[in-house]
Amino acid sequence: MKAKTLLYALLSAYSFACGVGAEVLQVAQGVTSLSQGSHTIKLKRQNFSFHQKSAAVHSRHAGKSQSKVVHASEYYGRIVVGSPPQEFLVVFDTGSGNLLIPSKDCHDEACSSHKRYDSSLSASAIEVAFADEPDRAVEKGGDRDVVTITFGTGEMSGVFVKDKICIGTICTVGNFVAATEESDEPFSLVPFDGIFGLSLPQMSEGPNFNVFDCMIRDKVLKHNVFSVFFGATDAEESEITFGEYKPERMASNLFWVPVSNPGYWQVQMQDITINNIGQNLCSGNCQVAVDTGTSLMAGPSSIINALIEKLNVATDCSNYDSLPDLGFQVGDHILNLRPDDYVDKGEEGCSVALMTLDIPPPKGPLFIFGDPFLRKYYTVYDRDNLRVGFALASHPTNPLPKSMFISLKKEEEFNPSASIEMETDKTATGTSGISVGGQCSRS
Repeated sequence: MKAKTLLYALLSAYSFACGVGAEVLQVAQGVTSLSQGSHTIKLKRQNFSFHQKSAAVHSRHAGKSQSKVVHASEYYGRIVVGSPPQEFLVVFDTGSGNLLIPSKDCHDEACSSHKRYDSSLSASAIEVAFADEPDRAVEKGGDRDVVTITFGTGEMSGVFVKDKICIGTICTVGNFVAATEESDEPFSLVPFDGIFGLSLPQMSEGPNFNVFDCMIRDKVLKHNVFSVFFGATDAEESEITFGEYKPERMASNLFWVPVSNPGYWQVQMQDITINNIGQNLCSGNCQVAVDTGTSLMAGPSSIINALIEKLNVATDCSNYDSLPDLGFQVGDHILNLRPDDYVDKGEEGCSVALMTLDIPPPKGPLFIFGDPFLRKYYTVYDRDNLRVGFALASHPTNPLPKSMFISLKKEEEFNPSASIEMETDKTATGTSGISVGGQCSRS
């Protein structure tokens, strides 16, 4: 039996944590292909303390990290797999590239306490032998790949399966990892089932493992994009939309930034600002991964430590009300965070909620824009043009000040009813030279 080890880029993998419920998706049995469309999944937000997941950080981004207790949250929704459909609750994670769910062949407590995928109940399932031969079925008595995914306090091992995967009425056929072993910690502690990787295909296990590219291959999307909106509070809806983006979720115009290093949805950051004044910390050379599966903000230790010194947050919170905006210059805009976004304030006092994370080249050094950033900014991920769109998020019951979103050039007046037809951006496409759907082929 072949075995190989995969260190997932999953800063939030340990944080399947603590919550139930999302929209239950109704999927018709026997649907193999549908006309082009879009679908929105309502997400559940669950809060928890970062000490529950700090040990998993090292294995997610393969860099040295600082462990400390802060408060964080995660967002989850439902998908279905197989024919007839089997439901699973997953985190939609732009920081990883594969779908991972427990298998019925896993008898560990960590698996039995979750929903488990049963390939024998699915008429469309194929047990796959090797990741680099995604259509080759396992021969009777033959070898097959086993992948081991290491998390900070535990690990899981699994095999490869090909089956129908549906998000609402949007269905495709793709490959995924079905876990056959899971360590008790952290998996037995959490009620959620798996991870739906939405990175670019460089981070997927092999051809046909990037489910979003498989949707593009099968031409089931209105536009080859997905978009993410995180509610500002537990009471406000959160959602991920496949096939389009929604102007009603934006409180500013959307602007696009090309992907700079494909794998992560990674873009260049020109500088970091304090009260809109550049701090010359990047020299135009900072890189940022926009990561929907990460609950925190993180960056290289040298820059984060310099920021902590400049921000000078009093541990007793005595200067909390006078702390400045912390901004990130991305493209021609400054995207600001308020003190309540970057400071962890609790009974033990105040501290800067920016993690140090040193990722070695060629992937690093790298900043991670996670949950605190994504609650303030609506993001769109455009696969055709390899770019990420940013807009100030619209929170009607708790509107964000326009000063958070600073344009460094003359900008058109915001038009919330503007057309969402996707235009081709040649400059963005030329950044990486990746063809759409190149990692997902139909046999």
